[in-house]
Amino acid sequence: MPKSTCRKRSALGLLAIRRVWSMSRSAHTAPQTLEYKPIKKVMVANRGEIAIRVFRACTELGIRTVAVYSEQDTGQMHRQKADEAYLIGKGLPPVAAYLHIPDIIKVAKENGVDAIHPGYGFLSERADFAQACMDAGVRFIGPTPDVVRKMGDKVEARAIAFSAGVPVVPGTDGPISSLQQAQEFSNSYGFPIIFKAAYGGGGRGMRVVREYEELEENFQRAYSEALTAFGNGALFVEKFIEKPRHIEVQILGDKYGNVIHLYERDCSIQRRHQKVVEIAPAAHLDPHLRDRLTADSVNLARQVGYENAGTVEFLVDKHGKHYFIEVNSRLQVEHTVTEEITDVDLVHAQLRVCEGRSLPELGLKQDKIRINGYAIQCRVTTEDPARGFQPDTGRLEVFRSGEGMGIRLDSASAFQGAVISPHYDSLLVKVIASGKDLPAASAKMSRALAEFRVRGVKTNIPFLQNVLSNNQFLNATVDTQFIDENPDLFNLKPVQNRAQKLLHYLGHVMVNGPTTPIPVKAKPSPIDPVIPPVPLGEPPVGFRDVLLREGPDGFAKAVRAHQGLLLMDTTFRDAHQSLLATRVRTHDLKRIAPFVAHSFSNLFSVENWGGVILAKLTITTPKKLFDISLLIASFPVFVRFCEVAKENGMDIFRVFDSLNYLPNMLLGMEAAGAAGGVVEAAISYTGDVSDPTRQKYSLDYYLKLADELVKAGTHILCIKDMAGLLKPDSGHLLVSALRDRFPDVPIHVHTHDTAGAGVAAMLACAEAGADIVDVAVDSMAGMTSQPSMGAIVACTKGTKLNTGISLEKVFDYSEYWEVTRGLYAPFDCTATMKSGNADVYENEIPGGQYTNLHFQAHSMGLGNKFKEVKKAYAEANKLLGDLIKVTPSSKIVGDLAQFMVQNSLTRAEVEERADELSFPLSVVEFLQGHIGIPHGGFPEPFRSKVLKSLPRVEGRPGASLPPLDFQALEKQLRDAHGDEITPEDVMSAAMYPKVFQEFKEFTRTFGPVDCLDTRLFLDGPKIAEEFEVELERGKTLHIKALALGDLNKAGQREVFFELNGQLRSVLVKDTMAMKEMHFHPKALKDVRGQIGAPMPGKVVEVKVKQGQQVEKGQPLCVLSAMKMETVVNSPLSGTVAKIYVTADSTLEGDDLILEITE
Repeated sequence: MPKSTCRKRSALGLLAIRRVWSMSRSAHTAPQTLEYKPIKKVMVANRGEIAIRVFRACTELGIRTVAVYSEQDTGQMHRQKADEAYLIGKGLPPVAAYLHIPDIIKVAKENGVDAIHPGYGFLSERADFAQACMDAGVRFIGPTPDVVRKMGDKVEARAIAFSAGVPVVPGTDGPISSLQQAQEFSNSYGFPIIFKAAYGGGGRGMRVVREYEELEENFQRAYSEALTAFGNGALFVEKFIEKPRHIEVQILGDKYGNVIHLYERDCSIQRRHQKVVEIAPAAHLDPHLRDRLTADSVNLARQVGYENAGTVEFLVDKHGKHYFIEVNSRLQVEHTVTEEITDVDLVHAQLRVCEGRSLPELGLKQDKIRINGYAIQCRVTTEDPARGFQPDTGRLEVFRSGEGMGIRLDSASAFQGAVISPHYDSLLVKVIASGKDLPAASAKMSRALAEFRVRGVKTNIPFLQNVLSNNQFLNATVDTQFIDENPDLFNLKPVQNRAQKLLHYLGHVMVNGPTTPIPVKAKPSPIDPVIPPVPLGEPPVGFRDVLLREGPDGFAKAVRAHQGLLLMDTTFRDAHQSLLATRVRTHDLKRIAPFVAHSFSNLFSVENWGGVILAKLTITTPKKLFDISLLIASFPVFVRFCEVAKENGMDIFRVFDSLNYLPNMLLGMEAAGAAGGVVEAAISYTGDVSDPTRQKYSLDYYLKLADELVKAGTHILCIKDMAGLLKPDSGHLLVSALRDRFPDVPIHVHTHDTAGAGVAAMLACAEAGADIVDVAVDSMAGMTSQPSMGAIVACTKGTKLNTGISLEKVFDYSEYWEVTRGLYAPFDCTATMKSGNADVYENEIPGGQYTNLHFQAHSMGLGNKFKEVKKAYAEANKLLGDLIKVTPSSKIVGDLAQFMVQNSLTRAEVEERADELSFPLSVVEFLQGHIGIPHGGFPEPFRSKVLKSLPRVEGRPGASLPPLDFQALEKQLRDAHGDEITPEDVMSAAMYPKVFQEFKEFTRTFGPVDCLDTRLFLDGPKIAEEFEVELERGKTLHIKALALGDLNKAGQREVFFELNGQLRSVLVKDTMAMKEMHFHPKALKDVRGQIGAPMPGKVVEVKVKQGQQVEKGQPLCVLSAMKMETVVNSPLSGTVAKIYVTADSTLEGDDLILEITE
């Protein structure tokens, strides 16, 4: 450091010290002519919890109270807690209103206010405000204006401290306002340094700089923050002390020169220099250091003639040396912990001192002040720790605080219905816990925070809970770097918020109707199903015990050796997929599962979905075999899927391919076998083996395919007749041939009963040697589902095919599903179709698709043309080369059929115009080879005309795909959704990323809706209806729907509930009311360049831009409707003149998409 600079700094320091000594001397020698003047009315020039804290003290002392409030604070609690309240700062911004001194003084004068308490923040450390009060004849509850000025000037405060013999951190002698001054200081003292606002505190304008390259940016930020917060951007610079403890001493002085301390507080737990947790007294503080800190604080206060409450702040380094930081000439946010350990009401003392009382008169003598136990304060704020403590705003839908012995709460806006404003500090409530020692106080604080329920806004409570459970905190060894050095504090336990989310869901359904699209106008049945009695104890043993004991090979032998016909129950999957559009909920499956486990031990297995549903069902039916159909197409993730499914309790893997494409099937069989499952290779059946004129899918074709599957090691051979085309004669013929060729391999037959011949066909297959046939319980059988369980059981009773199943149990089982089916009335196929139909032998529509196709036709306005759709299905099948129709190949045929009907196209017209039509995406991808190669190859020249120059997949789909990085996917999901990601989640996201994302967003918004009864889930509650929701064992919600509010200006309705006896409400957007009228132009068919929507739907993607050159057949946009995506191709070459849609636009048929000029 240059000598001239040293001399200059020393001279400045000496002048400042002399000036301070002179002023303090004159202050002490001034004559004191004081008298006691009682205060009758106090105004608090502040808001929020500190205003209420002062009001309460005033009320206890018999003093009338006055509040002031900004225009934005008309609904705030502090306004209601005062005896009088007046608006200030009309027309000013929110913060500026509380800084408007003339308005505050005017209100005080007009309303007979004796004294003004500034609270903390805002004007509390403004000497001009204290002076304005005095000039107006109103007492300022705080130090004198001169002391406020001295303490507010951090440079002068440092000089006073220095003169009082208090150690100070090296820093500038005066405020700086230029970058050059900051550079000079850093050149002299090196880094790190810290900028501080010269005229304010609270962490604003504070920046640590560790390197020269960071100096300019941090100076500018600190200057800007200080200017915004305090109206003056002046800064001073100090040498930054690494990892200190932040200790502050509470002082209290009177007008007679008496000053005492009330011991210290540890405020080391900070984030960006903002205090988060405060503790009194400071734990493990050396007694000699405590004595030095308190003595220096009292001496400093006496040096300036300090009166009223204040705080002297210090940094304590790792060597136990302390350095003065500043004096806060006001009440601190954390004054509460000092009150708890000393039993001194600081606000009472402030008021009495202002009236002219001396500290001894108030009984406040230093030798009487004792520390009693420990106290901790946590500042609960509406900030989201997971997003960098970003402030959150909104309405408090729920507020329930933690209370009880040793807990104090200081709050203002902490009540249900309060609106958290973006204009002010994010402090919601101060929680203060007291105990005999620090662990006791910590335990009370942890318990209190755990009791809090705050819904509607994010809070920092999970972060505070992590702090309180941290060993470093519990051992009281924290410093100001504690938060920065403990990143695990941000491993936040997610807040469940289950009850409020469920109310949101119920409210949403009450306002907007079902979240699941309802295809027909039918209401769920008001009758709830009754579960048949289930005996206590373990269910009887079944075939699963054989599998667990003897493995897949031994299991297959046991099945083949079994006397009688075995049945697989499809009620849990294919039956409801076929009859109820796959809408049956896990909730209803779980309820009946224990009865099935106890009553149907003779069943071969229960067909089911994989994933979470299976995991839940294996808990309630541990003795049952679960069977899953595993479609093998182009997914490279099915190997891992088999492993996860097996881990969840899946036993039998029915491996099939929609085209009987052998490379796909062999890969699937290998994966299922490697996972330890029973491999059931399925031949997808179509055509009619008993008809000699149908030679593409002949008996010889099926036998050769079966040869390959048995050679590959399948444990069970399955015939999968998805369309229900097996007649008794053809079924007998096919099964007999398979039995003759493979006498030791179990044969399993699956069919649908669309034509009504299912029972006869299955009995014929059984007579021919089938070991297992698929059935559904009676009330879920027939039509597009499987044949009736009861019918098969009854027909085989007393014969060699006897199933050993009790008909009485079947009737009980059926009764449950008959009532349950009524809950799904809006999705029941009987809403649009009243019977099966033998025309399935002509159109070959699979059972499940028959139902879905019927619903889709109705939703697309083709309900009156369903007969045409069925005919078109047969024509579309021929166009595509006569496919085996199983998901997804059946969907491809169905998409093409609907496309043909929608656009009034015949088979001949489609073939002729194939090079210009915009085919459904599924059709295009099939022709590209995305799901494999069909038996007999692709249809030509149709394929070439549709694809033109589009790429083709050669060989097995997925063979060229790179392996999926499951670890990377899991990390991605955890980053997006938190650590509660399961292996099932990873698999779902790998196979169906969009569906999984939608599911996570839904559950994040609406919570555990699987707990709701189905009628409530679909239709919501009626007004005044009372019901219970069991969240988990021992936790049940009692809910009553009370009322539905009127539409507000934001397009919302308030829905009122009673939850566990307490009023709750949620605001729900009324989607219909918020919709604007939409008139979209139609494409004119006689104008060649106008491209219209070929079907109703939503725009998924626009692939071109205005002004772009396009070629004939080039994709223009992608539409989606009812799970079908269609690429709209350009029918001509030209320039895109105008685009009329954007992504997410909802279109009707023929709505204009864009115009092309040639």
